[in-house]
Formats: sequence, structure tokens, C-alpha cells
Amino acid sequence: MPFGNSFPPKLALNSISMIYAQRGRRFAAIHDVSMDIDKGEFISLVGASGCGKTTLLRIVDGLIAPTAGEVRVDGQPVVRPGPDRGFVFQQDALFPWRTVLDNVIFGLEVQGKPKREALSRADDLVRLVGLSGFEQHFPHELSGGMRQRANLARALTIDPDILLMDEPFASLDAQTREIMQSELLRIWRGNKKTVLFVTHQIDEAVFLADRVVVMTTRPGQIKAILDVDIPRPRDLSVKRTPHFLELVDAIWKMIEEEVKAALRITDQERVETKPIATY
Repeated sequence: MPFGNSFPPKLALNSISMIYAQRGRRFAAIHDVSMDIDKGEFISLVGASGCGKTTLLRIVDGLIAPTAGEVRVDGQPVVRPGPDRGFVFQQDALFPWRTVLDNVIFGLEVQGKPKREALSRADDLVRLVGLSGFEQHFPHELSGGMRQRANLARALTIDPDILLMDEPFASLDAQTREIMQSELLRIWRGNKKTVLFVTHQIDEAVFLADRVVVMTTRPGQIKAILDVDIPRPRDLSVKRTPHFLELVDAIWKMIEEEVKAALRITDQERVETKPIATY
């Protein structure tokens, strides 16, 4: 890298704020969030429910525009969704009338890629996510973990620089979830995409990430950013090590403070909006 670190970060969040209007009231979902993410970094985003994690992900994708601030990818402002960003939702969102291969190929069809090129790319991704032999199966014929593998393959097929993942394993059982965490790291090691991963599971956040970003209660701000100084490659046994548990405990204590603060805010809002009794 040249002297002076002249290259921009892969993903830059610059003073992002988001205010929503709802039922005649305005409330801040996110306030003044700034962060630089380097190429190939895996960032986990955690925080109390309602702290704006998903909103932030949607702003990065260009699905919604922030009230203030901007997102930049390779120094260029984000104004709409683009092929440089792939979004993996909590629900698999596969088309039920299309086979695995036809679902995976969908993004390339939208881009107008030649059929032969699209099929070759889709075949490679189906193998990468461990679905060889299931190319002609429909979503209802797959387990939850297999559907999320297909969902991930569809996002990767367009070869995005950045993967945005919104609790992609939340609907899976505990055992499948852990297997998918390992599979995601395997896939990430192979292509080194830049990943912004939202989760409520602290151990998942620590296991996957280079850095864990802890957000405050609403309006969401960055409370802390913790480096995960656990060597890679990682396997699931690392979750039983003392240092891993120390990191999980430190993050949990931060989030516990925010959850208690959120409950106090909710209780106060109930008091303020409680109707006056008449007799």
C-alpha cells in the first residue's frame, strides 16, 4: 500500500443517521454512525432489539436513503442497490417455483449474462455451498439449512464485493446453525468477500468476525468495537476456550446495559402515552 494509506476503505459509513415518521411521531433509529471496513474484513453487528441493525444494513445496500450522512464503497457514494453488494435475508426468499439451480442463476439472468456463462457460474457456487446433487430440487424439498445455502449461493453468484447478511441463520435449529457458521467461514476463506453480518447471537458474532460492533439502544450508535484476536482458521471447538468465553461475556455485559436502558425507555414511553382516566 502506498505511503499515507491513500486507498479508501472498502466500505465507509460516514455519520449515518436515520429518522422515521410513524403515526404522527418522529423517532431516531440510528444516530451518527461512522465506521471504516477494509476489503475482506468480516464484521459482526450486535445490539438490543430495535437498535437499528437491520436499518443500517438496508442503508448500506441502498434500499433506503439515510436522513443524514452517506455510505461509500471504494470511495464512491451509494445511492441505490448495486451488483457490488449482495443481501442475504433472514428468510431464504427463494422462488418456490424454481429449482435450486434456477434460483441461484436468477441474479445473472437479471444482469443479462449469457446462458452458458451463467450456468457455469451457478454450478460452481452450488458446489461451493455443498449442494451438488440438489440442483434440480425445489425449495420445499430442502431442509432449512440447505435453503439458506442456496440463498447464499444466489447472493454470491453475482460476485458482489460486499455481503450484507441479516440474521441469516436465525430460523435454523441450534445444530444446523453451528454447521452453517462453519460453512460460512469456509466459503468466506475461499473468496474473502467483505462481510457485514447482523446477529443476536453473541457467540456467533465472535466466532465469525474479525471485529464485533456493539450498538446502543435506540437511537442506535456505536457503543464499542472489539477486535476478535482469535487466530484463523477457526473451528467450533474454539467456542469452548477461555478467551472466547471472555469475549462473549464482555459483549454480553455491554448489551445487557443497553437492554436495561431500552426497557427503561419503553416504560417511560408507556407512562407518557397512558390515557388519563375519567370518572
